Amino acid sequence: MIVGDEGVMRTNDDATSCKQYAVEKGYWKDPFIECFHSGFGRVDRKTPEINRGYFARVFATQLLVKKFIETVNACQIVNLGSGFDTLYWRLKSLEKMEGIKSFVDIDLAEVTMKKLHQIRMRPQMLSLLGDDIKISSMELHSSEYHLVSADLRTRKELERKLFTDCGLDATVPTLFLAECVLIYMTVDESNSLLSFLASSFSECAFINYEQVNIFDRFGEIMVENLRQRNTELLDLDSCKSLDSQCLRFRNSGWSECRAWDMNYVYRHGIPRQEIDRVEKIEFLDEENLLEQLLNHYCIVFAVHGIANAQELLDAVEF
Repeated sequence: MIVGDEGVMRTNDDATSCKQYAVEKGYWKDPFIECFHSGFGRVDRKTPEINRGYFARVFATQLLVKKFIETVNACQIVNLGSGFDTLYWRLKSLEKMEGIKSFVDIDLAEVTMKKLHQIRMRPQMLSLLGDDIKISSMELHSSEYHLVSADLRTRKELERKLFTDCGLDATVPTLFLAECVLIYMTVDESNSLLSFLASSFSECAFINYEQVNIFDRFGEIMVENLRQRNTELLDLDSCKSLDSQCLRFRNSGWSECRAWDMNYVYRHGIPRQEIDRVEKIEFLDEENLLEQLLNHYCIVFAVHGIANAQELLDAVEF
């Protein structure tokens, strides 16, 4: 484990705690997140703007995943730096797994070991994994789901995990998902990862949720707060703007890219009835706090080699 990885892994604990609190408050339904939060103790209170921010993140990410599945039909999904994310089980419980040949959660060994421990303890999670389940100390493989450990910065290891261990098909449309992952890699490391994926899969798409507008005063405070917790943001230049976010993908072999800040997604991409519902859960004293927060996160959708790329890009437009 590289120095600094511990700080990055702690961000997974923070995200899990925030999601658990928001779910308890009723922002969205996720009966599986508590399984991964059980060892953390009592959930500390989160502010309304944080809860709404996580709601927008989960809603938008899951919406784009569904749009991809509906547009390409048969596909594979790879959740990079997945942490304790529950997307597979949420899709499975919503009966949205039809057409998904394989779903892969991949993260550092320290994370997958903890995630696997919680899965093994819960029959309701194991029952949704499909057939032929094989479990080791840090990994799990079944007919539908794979939980594997790998360092995304190590190309040969990642290649072996995806193609040999998980048996992914390079000719099947594949969706990659990363939430606040690339920014913890150096520019060379993230570019190498994106180039490897684009060159290894004939048809692929990428959903990236990450920081943006990082060089204004609010962004500088975000960076400093994480630095004080021994968590260094390494690829800040790619998070300068929406344009720089897309440039990162285009420079790594991805043909088309769209990017939206989360303010836009919250105002225009989420149904009005959903916004009305969540805004009744808690009173937000200062709207500008939410606007400021959402303005510093974005969601990016990039494609490479997709046969019906324009149809897919039209489908995911917020």
